[in-house]
Amino acid sequence: MIAYFDCFSGISGDMIVGALLDAGVPFDWLRDELGKLPLNGYRLEVEDVKRGGIGGKRFRVIVEVEQSERKLGDIKKIIENSTLSDDVKDLSIKVFERLAEAEARVHRVGVDEIHFHEVGGIDSIIDIVSSSLSLSYLRIDRVYSSEVALSQGTVSCSHGLLPLPAPAVMELLTGVPVYQAGVRGELVTPTGAAFLSVVCEGFGAIRPMRLKSTGYGAGERENEGLPNLLRVMIGEEYESTGVKDIDSNPLEVDSVMVIDANIDDMNPEIYGFVMDRLLDEGALDVSLTPVYMKKGRPGTLLKVICQVGKEREMADILLRETSTIGVRFYRTDRLKVCRESVEVQTRFGKVNVKVAKTPWNDKAQPEYDDCRKLALEKGVPIREVYTEAMKEFERGGYERQA
Repeated sequence: MIAYFDCFSGISGDMIVGALLDAGVPFDWLRDELGKLPLNGYRLEVEDVKRGGIGGKRFRVIVEVEQSERKLGDIKKIIENSTLSDDVKDLSIKVFERLAEAEARVHRVGVDEIHFHEVGGIDSIIDIVSSSLSLSYLRIDRVYSSEVALSQGTVSCSHGLLPLPAPAVMELLTGVPVYQAGVRGELVTPTGAAFLSVVCEGFGAIRPMRLKSTGYGAGERENEGLPNLLRVMIGEEYESTGVKDIDSNPLEVDSVMVIDANIDDMNPEIYGFVMDRLLDEGALDVSLTPVYMKKGRPGTLLKVICQVGKEREMADILLRETSTIGVRFYRTDRLKVCRESVEVQTRFGKVNVKVAKTPWNDKAQPEYDDCRKLALEKGVPIREVYTEAMKEFERGGYERQA
């Protein structure tokens, strides 16, 4: 089974639990399992609420005793001394170890020196263990997530006022695709970020699945303009014409940003320079399309595709290097074949060949730059180099790149 978290309004520990409860985990079962922890002085509540007109479950841990600070070792002992299943123990401990590593890096101290404040309390322990239990109950094999929405502003904690996203959250989300949601107030908590960073195998568009259930976990407050909800989708991987098993011969899914600019008053010689600048700065693709604009003026649609998070950098180049006074950008999902590069030895020299591996057949294309270089060096037509490279590839005479 697959679980896909749609973090359009961030993610927190209680939202994860609420979403999984809404997706089918029985609350009574979860409460009984949590009773296996050597913890007391708390009670659990779950209620149906609405956020932005959408219904979801609000999971709450009401702590009835005074909290004491805990170190990583203290929390590990609590979990290890429980009668929970080994897989739940292992996952819960991994999340707290990830939290400790992030906090240690932020505060520039050793992992064993970290005193958990907010995330060491009973409520955080219950949130993380509940999330681990819920994945186990639903028999989730793989977890994926969308890009994570971030907010701005400040949050009050034991260290005083901290900027949002909190420093520990930024450390935990290193390598995770994120974007600015334009909301003030905390959207991503350290427990939510830590759990996601441990369990997630990939980020981007929804994985191909046969959808079984959908759940919504509600946050504490109402956000203006953005429902404070985490959505989870539970489904089975499937094989059909078009998408095969993810581990055998996959089609990859991800999300990218597209930036558009309409230009009708610029020297055409500049386009080549701008395209090179964009590609040098990390654009995945740049294209030019002739268009007719208002009053029948001929113009050019300049389109840039880049990774999520680089759209501002690409927009800055367009605004600085071209005559446009505005750009448009939006996220879109991609379905693409897996690719690798192999090297073939031809009678002219070595040529890299791009191989696209699809569920139906492999597609190969020699690298233009390699063929061009050899054609000029050997004084032969470039098509002969292409032909030789393809012959060697089809013969199986190639080496995979490291």
